Parts: sequence; C-alpha cells; structure tokens
Amino acid sequence: MAEDYPADGARPRRRGRKLLVGLIVLLLVVGGLLVVADRVAVGVAERTIADRVGQEIAKQGAQAARPDVEVAGTPFLTQVLDGRYQRITINLRDVRASVEGDAVQLPVLDVTARNVRASLDTLRSGQGDIVADTVNGAGTISYDSLAALLKRPGLKLGEQNGKLAVTAPVDILGQKLTVAGTADVTVADNGAVALRFNDLDAAGLPNLPLARALLNNYAKGISVDVPLPDLPFQLTVREVRPLPEGLAVTVDAKNVPINSVG
Repeated sequence: MAEDYPADGARPRRRGRKLLVGLIVLLLVVGGLLVVADRVAVGVAERTIADRVGQEIAKQGAQAARPDVEVAGTPFLTQVLDGRYQRITINLRDVRASVEGDAVQLPVLDVTARNVRASLDTLRSGQGDIVADTVNGAGTISYDSLAALLKRPGLKLGEQNGKLAVTAPVDILGQKLTVAGTADVTVADNGAVALRFNDLDAAGLPNLPLARALLNNYAKGISVDVPLPDLPFQLTVREVRPLPEGLAVTVDAKNVPINSVG
C-alpha cells in the first residue's frame, strides 16, 4: 500500500532543518574548541616570555617582580604559524638596579614590543631569540632613589606644579637653613638625567654677597647628570618628566631581542 505523504513536503523540510541545526551545533563546537586551543597557546607563550625576561633581568644583576606578559592579536595560532606577533606587552613592577653602589628603584616599567619575531621552535624549546622591531616603554623612578644618587644628606625631591622640587638642609655662614627651589630636568647626551637647579633660595639667608655665593655653589653642586642603570631591552631614555609619584621616563629601542635584556 502506498504511503501517504503530505502534499506540501513537510517531513523532508523538517529533516532538512534538523540537519542544518546539527551542522550549526557542530560548527559551534569545533569553533569553541579552536578558541580554547588558541587561548591555551597564548597562555603558554606568555609564560615562556615571562620566564625568559625574568631570567635575563636576574642575569643583569637587577631585581623585579615576575613580569606580567600579554600577547595581543587574534587568532593567536595564525601568528604562531607565521612566527610574527603584532604586539607583546610586558609589565614590570618593583624594578631595582644599582648605580655606583646605590639602588635605583623603578616602581613601574611598562614595555610594548611590536612586530615581534619568534619561531614556533623558540616558543616550544625556550631556545633562540625573540626579536622586536620596536620597543617603547614608560616608567617611573622613585624620588628617594634619585635623591640618594646626589649624596647630599637630608635632600628630598618631589614634584611641584609640574617641575622637580628640592628641599635640603644647609649650613651657610654658621646658620642652619633650608634650601628650597626647583630644577630643570632633561635627558643628557649620554642618556643620564640632567638636573639643573637654577632657582634656589633659603628663608633667613643673610643679605650678604658671600651667603648668596655659597647658596649658588650648593645649587651647582647638585646640578649634575645623574646616571641611570642599564635598562632592560636595550632601552634608551628619550624624555623625563616630574610627576607626583616619581620621575616619569619615556624610553624606546629598535631591533631588540626581548629575551636578552642586557
């Protein structure tokens, strides 16, 4: 006996809809697995880079909290196959390095590497170079560590109306006074921080040419080029700017092995 099918073909359409739904579900599952795999690969790369950077900072004789690394760009796996990454951000905290026996503290040093080249084998084995076309960074130098480099007992540095401010005890003609004023801050040709104290005064300063000359000599004595420690990633200081939290530095470099910070 012949089977009766609806004249409008409803059953085949229902079967077709089920197949379509099943295909969509399969694609979603596969897509989800790929996303998970992509994120897992990112995590592995970030941990590998963090380990390498931390090791090289220690070799340089500096200290820092474990680097926080973020690899940008999606999908990540296509970057792995290509061996080139759009952007890698490395955040360093509590960096401590030595200059002439004194510790220089950088509470914050944030670095962004762009167009980074790293082969799959480098990430897998931990061997080989991870090279960035450009590296840009920004950080802060604590005022206490900067003041210590001037080797003047009691001298304190800070920010005042966007300028570097100083206060220090001095003895002028037998009187104990407090010097106060501001300085111009620039980057010297040798990469050091150039401090020029041109506007110092002291309350109660005797109105005598000798007293003023002694104060001017003190200003000249602390108007120096302060060397900075060797920065990670071969970074060169381009700009310095006083901020309430510390002396802000802007740095950059080109063609840098970011897993070789010395």
